[in-house]
Amino acid sequence: MKVAMIGLGRMGMNMARRLLRGGHQVVAYNRTAQKTRELMAEGAEGAFSMEEVVGKLDAPRIVWLMLPAGSVVDAHIGQLGGLLAAGDIVVEGGNSYYRDDLRRAAALSERGIRYMDVGVSGGIWGLEKGYCMMMGGAKETFAVLEPVFRVLAPPEGYLHCGPAGAGHFVKMVHNGIEYGLMQAYGEGFELLQASDYAPDFDYARIAHLWNQGSVIRSWLLELAEDAFSKNAALDDIRGQVADSGEGRWTVQQAIDTAVPAEVITLALLRRFRSRQPDAFSDRVVAALRREFGGHPVVASGTPPDAAQ
Repeated sequence: MKVAMIGLGRMGMNMARRLLRGGHQVVAYNRTAQKTRELMAEGAEGAFSMEEVVGKLDAPRIVWLMLPAGSVVDAHIGQLGGLLAAGDIVVEGGNSYYRDDLRRAAALSERGIRYMDVGVSGGIWGLEKGYCMMMGGAKETFAVLEPVFRVLAPPEGYLHCGPAGAGHFVKMVHNGIEYGLMQAYGEGFELLQASDYAPDFDYARIAHLWNQGSVIRSWLLELAEDAFSKNAALDDIRGQVADSGEGRWTVQQAIDTAVPAEVITLALLRRFRSRQPDAFSDRVVAALRREFGGHPVVASGTPPDAAQ
């Protein structure tokens, strides 16, 4: 099949490569032309405008977006809506909010253009191992695209989850679970680090051990092993953790549907805390303890080690 890939970032570039290696034709487009030319050298057909993208595709045209969620996706879909024809397909493979999918699918359907939202997981390892993909949209559209999904995913690694929005909804919850898992692993290794046994621990070997048949084995632990093998103390990075939209959307969904997702919510809040090394709320609590109980406080500017 012939597919246009718009957005050649860390995910889009490798997805396009996997399609090429799987025998599909790829029309490549990126905001900066350098990445387009890079993929052209690997066998893709390059395009340098949206009009050129559409012009190089055969009907029914398939345009796959791998762009940052939000207004950038809306702008591209708005432009494509005026260039594509009835029966063509737009695939949104970024981390979009599922409610945006409902709006976009409805707007494109007025022109007869089909829309499929695809939640993609696999990160930078997807080129080698394949991408886990969750699809939302019409079953008929899924059937048209299935040869593409089959190449991108590992065996049994893709699923039609339901109508428009369902794919990104499942991916949103997937990422919320990911927040909780990573936080649990982080706290577990911190407990090891804080113990009297810490000088004897080899965290890379412990992570490897836990992956040998234990109930907490996972790919995340494999990645932890790799990280500890590179730097056992992880002292080359700061403990400041960003969050993308999916974690917040998952928590909002929990609120909207009265689901007590405590672990995921606290994992998100812990990420906020990681960006506040001297949070005002902590200073308020310390001041209150001093006022009601005469408990000692640590003077501002005291190095962290001296404060312990």
